[in-house]
Amino acid sequence: MSQQETRSVERTEAPGSLAPRRLGVWAIVFFVVSAAAPLTVVASAAPTGFRIGGIGGPGAMLAAGVVLILFSVGFTAMTRYVRNAGAFYIYGARGLGKPTGIGIALLTIFSYGFLCVCFYGFVGFFGQSTFKDLFNVDLPWWVYALVALVIVGILGYRHIDVGAKVLATLLTAEVLILLILAVAVLINGGPEPISFASFAPQNVFFAAGSGALFVFGFGAYLGFEGTAIYTEEAKNPKRTVPAATYIAITFLAVFYAFTFWMLTVAFGANGVLKLAAGNDFQDMVFNAAGSYLGAWASIVMRILIVTSFFACLLAFHNACSRYLFSMGRERLLPRAFARTHGTTRAPHVASLVLTVISLLAIVVTILTGTDPFLGFALPTYSIGVAGLVFAQAVAAISVVGFFARNRRGHSVWRVIIAPALGALGLIVGFVLIATNFDLVTGLEGPINWILLLPTPVLFIGGIIAGFVLKAKRPQHYAELTTIATGGDDEANVTEQQVAEQP
Repeated sequence: MSQQETRSVERTEAPGSLAPRRLGVWAIVFFVVSAAAPLTVVASAAPTGFRIGGIGGPGAMLAAGVVLILFSVGFTAMTRYVRNAGAFYIYGARGLGKPTGIGIALLTIFSYGFLCVCFYGFVGFFGQSTFKDLFNVDLPWWVYALVALVIVGILGYRHIDVGAKVLATLLTAEVLILLILAVAVLINGGPEPISFASFAPQNVFFAAGSGALFVFGFGAYLGFEGTAIYTEEAKNPKRTVPAATYIAITFLAVFYAFTFWMLTVAFGANGVLKLAAGNDFQDMVFNAAGSYLGAWASIVMRILIVTSFFACLLAFHNACSRYLFSMGRERLLPRAFARTHGTTRAPHVASLVLTVISLLAIVVTILTGTDPFLGFALPTYSIGVAGLVFAQAVAAISVVGFFARNRRGHSVWRVIIAPALGALGLIVGFVLIATNFDLVTGLEGPINWILLLPTPVLFIGGIIAGFVLKAKRPQHYAELTTIATGGDDEANVTEQQVAEQP
């Protein structure tokens, strides 16, 4: 082949594939853990959990982590056979049929999109309050939101590695400050004897507020499934993705449980409940930092709250862009979404579209005078949480469906029992979220059911669209999920080949 023909082939292939073998284990871990935003979870969910659900928050975090690890056992086994940036889509299609895959894809894109948008409200709100309190700079919330929009837009459009490095720096800083605080608390001790009541089953599973604890518990791990989204860009998908998944979930489970429990040591088991019942309960972590480390720690932590929300924003922007890319490649969305940058191979068109949608959401919020926290960030966050946990539950069932026909040499525990237990736990988690939805949104009345409605509507609508596509465009339907994604040939197989693999 001539040099000119080679360049022509490269130009043809570039728009339809992501950059292979670019991301290692730790890069993916940083994306996933940053999406979970550990500092924001500890600073907000811990005090609220103690206030509403009692002392069992640390135990609930561990329990939710165990459920997600069970799910991940089968989830990571499946990455060997289905490698695609639209992870839940391909899992649903291969495990429960293509219509189900389309349904879960629409729901996941919707959920990721709302989660991405909501963090602009959080960044704007906390950016405004932090800079006003610490630096006496009083700018509107939307200034900080728009600055974040520009930065995320550039990173998402151009170069994913830069995004990973940014997340690594921010994540390391927020985790480090919390660990320093925890060590200081343990060294100095608290006003009461150390208690492990937070892990007692009666306080975790059977207390009056247990349902609320698991709303925050499952919400704290949002985005962990993002490891599979990066399989096409992983250096060694067969090992990178499972390792990143286990590391991310295990780290979050231990970190959340430990830091939540650390607050019961800092203020005492009884004292933390008394403090949580007060009007300034949301300042619990900042007060602990000020008391045990000094004013500097409280200041640093308030700054890191803003950067932590920014890290969430970047992680979900990357994840949602890749789902849009995958759906464009499958021609379930406009083909333009499947274009990638000629140099960095980032899904730049999908990223740009997501940036524009986020800009429109910010502009509408500004023009309507909606509160950036209560009216914009919280409702959009709650919609995304509900949809993504539902999608995780369907994906877990899909794993069981995929391996039930042929275990392909895996143990029954790994591909049937563990993911089935994970699916059961996620279903319970979604029910708890739905029945305690007012705790997430901060709203009362029928509006909560209206906000929940898109989850089943999109999922069922996607299934119906799949059957319509099968009837009216059978050739297109037959081609779904068969597109090669590059990398290891073991993942680039058709459905028939997958079924025949030993």
